[in-house]
Amino acid sequence: MSLSSHSSAHSAAALDTKGSHKGTLETGRGLLADVSLPAAVIHQRPLAHNLDWMQQFARQHGAELAPHGKTTMTPELFRRQLDAGAWGITLATLPQCRAAFAEGVNRLLVANQMVGQANMAIAADLIRAGAELFVTVDSAENLDQLGTFFGDAGITLNILIEVGVEGGRCGLRDDAEVVELARRAKALPGIALAGLEGYEGVVHGDDPIAGIRRYAKRLIANVKQLASEGLIERDLPIVTASGSAWYDLIAEEFRDGGLDGKFTPVLRPGCYVVHDHGIYREAQAGVLSRRKDLHQGLEPALEVFAQVQSLPEPGMAIVAMGKRDIGFDLVPEALRRYREGGPTDQTLSVDGWKVIKQMDQHTFIELPADAADVRIGDVLAFGASHPCMTFDKWRQLHLVDDQLEVVETWETRF
Repeated sequence: MSLSSHSSAHSAAALDTKGSHKGTLETGRGLLADVSLPAAVIHQRPLAHNLDWMQQFARQHGAELAPHGKTTMTPELFRRQLDAGAWGITLATLPQCRAAFAEGVNRLLVANQMVGQANMAIAADLIRAGAELFVTVDSAENLDQLGTFFGDAGITLNILIEVGVEGGRCGLRDDAEVVELARRAKALPGIALAGLEGYEGVVHGDDPIAGIRRYAKRLIANVKQLASEGLIERDLPIVTASGSAWYDLIAEEFRDGGLDGKFTPVLRPGCYVVHDHGIYREAQAGVLSRRKDLHQGLEPALEVFAQVQSLPEPGMAIVAMGKRDIGFDLVPEALRRYREGGPTDQTLSVDGWKVIKQMDQHTFIELPADAADVRIGDVLAFGASHPCMTFDKWRQLHLVDDQLEVVETWETRF
């Protein structure tokens, strides 16, 4: 199966409610002079590095990669991930799956429970059109609902049983319940158990590293148990976990868990593709401290460019960018400053610049005493924390080269 081509033009068109949005090639547009700001920007070189780095990481650990597409909802990034070797794309909702399938993604992993007949109808349409779709289940009630709907429709739905933890999010807390639900799935029409799914990001405690390793071992033990009882209807049962913070621990446990040649381990980080200047920068430092054999690591590729719009009083600058433009899990970080229309290889100081407040479309910056060269119209590059919360604010993204020339403009599908 080709993961980067439509199963059929007719099927994709039937499911696409917005039309096909390809990247628009750009020539002769400089970010500092020719683009309306604020704008979300992806830097070409670190993007290419991240795509290759994570794909190689997964391959070296004997795992497949199904990046979480909800992070970006950008078809051009999906294509690059698939072209780099990704096994599929993970999504959170059925409308997201419909949008991704319309753009050529045929293998879709929904890391979420699917409830409601309207969502089941979307899933049925996708399967009929040729999508390989997986959804998670963590209750007999939901499983019976799915069995009734897809059994009546004469369609087989692939499911992954979700294994959870006390105090966490979704997922079965007890291993005996996992086996019980698998046996129930075996008896239902319209249902094919494909393996297990989990998310280690909800594992907390005084020693999260040890807890995450125990959780990964638990996933492995459960999937082996189900396979030994013949409850999984797939030659190479799937076991999948991993967000963007602890993927190294999950990958190591999958690698060392005796899965080779008998199971399909799948990692699902999403934020790696552009990384960030906040929580995932910190998480990556943790990965590199645990794994001395890894070199260079991921690089931040996503920034928001905006301009100084007011200098209303000494020591303060107001930038035309706010919570509607950039993620604010942590306050944005001023990275670089340029003159509007100026040379891209000459940056001005932002040392001591401190974001102290944000409103919908304004950012308040406290300036140091020596910031005497600030002008209205100066362009600032900001780093954000948590890429998901920046991507979803934009309908267009600009891919730029090292000279800040716009190479392509992409549309998101939120």
